[in-house]
Amino acid sequence: MPESVRLALAVAAKDVRLELRSKTSLMSALVFAALVLVVFNFARDPTGVSTRDLAPSVLWVTLAFSSLVALNRAFIVERENAALDGLLLAPLPREALFLGKYLANLVFVAVVQGVTLPLFVLFFNLALGRALPGIVAVTALATAGFVAVGTIFSAMAVRTRFAELMLPVLLLPFMVPPLIAAAQATSRLLAGRPLSELQGWLSFLGLYDVAFITLCTLAFGAVVDE
Repeated sequence: MPESVRLALAVAAKDVRLELRSKTSLMSALVFAALVLVVFNFARDPTGVSTRDLAPSVLWVTLAFSSLVALNRAFIVERENAALDGLLLAPLPREALFLGKYLANLVFVAVVQGVTLPLFVLFFNLALGRALPGIVAVTALATAGFVAVGTIFSAMAVRTRFAELMLPVLLLPFMVPPLIAAAQATSRLLAGRPLSELQGWLSFLGLYDVAFITLCTLAFGAVVDE
């Protein structure tokens, strides 16, 4: 195993262990997601818009904002006892540090999404059936890109006075393109449309992931050294 990958996995494992001890970020995100679904469930008018038409937008609004709650903790935990300075002084490549934080954030967001999706099906009484594998694939594609952007913006915002408020302001504009693509793809999956109608949106999500994961990896060193 390459040394940089081993170091990245060590950083990710450290973050996962810290979160498992406190569970504050995950519990906050899960409670937030459940509350959003409850509000949407009781606010919708079943006679006005069909559940199947409303479902993609509700799902992705819930996933987006609950993911933001989970991403907020990426570097905030490193402020205590100047832990971030210790990480930056360690013989650790900046790319490995970014990859470790990115992998940990992916785990946290995936856990939140893994709990949110069954709750969404329960509240809206949707039978996903054959659409489920496609929705999981779309969710993975959309998540991979904006988590990378969220990781680097979390590093930028952590030294500011209002880090918790800065991250949503910075990240939300970059989340809009993948969220639109994911909602469109989800809508077509729920409607049982052919795969050819999804290819454009899936290609866009793949290009977004490759572009922003690469850019964030390359720019991370400059961001944390400033």
